[in-house]
Amino acid sequence: MDTGTVTRTKPERLVKARRMSHGTLMCADRRKTRRFYEEFLGLETVVHSKNSMMVGLSTDFHVVCVSVPAEKLANMHVFHHWGIDVDTRAEVDDAWRRANELKDVYGIKKIMKPVEQHRVYSFYLQDLDNNWWEIQCAERHHAEYFARGDQFELPADDSRHKPRE
Repeated sequence: MDTGTVTRTKPERLVKARRMSHGTLMCADRRKTRRFYEEFLGLETVVHSKNSMMVGLSTDFHVVCVSVPAEKLANMHVFHHWGIDVDTRAEVDDAWRRANELKDVYGIKKIMKPVEQHRVYSFYLQDLDNNWWEIQCAERHHAEYFARGDQFELPADDSRHKPRE
């Protein structure tokens, strides 16, 4: 449902940001994690320091994977996840099937069934380091949402909003 663009005045930026460049996540064993990222997720990696590596694919945005002791890995919630786009629903289904077949090989902890939600067909999996990944076939790319602008007003009390668990 297209609601139309919501008009708002954008605030003056205090930080004169050029781009959003990176994020971070934790891993306990970079060799195992790198294998999962490259072989299963199809990402590119580069070890750029003694205790971290960069992960990315076809963009200036990358993720820095910081090595920590296994007992320091956080138990992440599925809402804190990283997205991987594929071209077709069949590729989502194939990735889900392969994740189930190879979960012991790659140390995949949890795999949710593919579903249609928020205009994408996707499934989530939790990797060996407790990080969540969404493998999705998207109807729209995120750049299109930014191009369209706000479609909804933010509620006065956003704390009442209850997201799906």
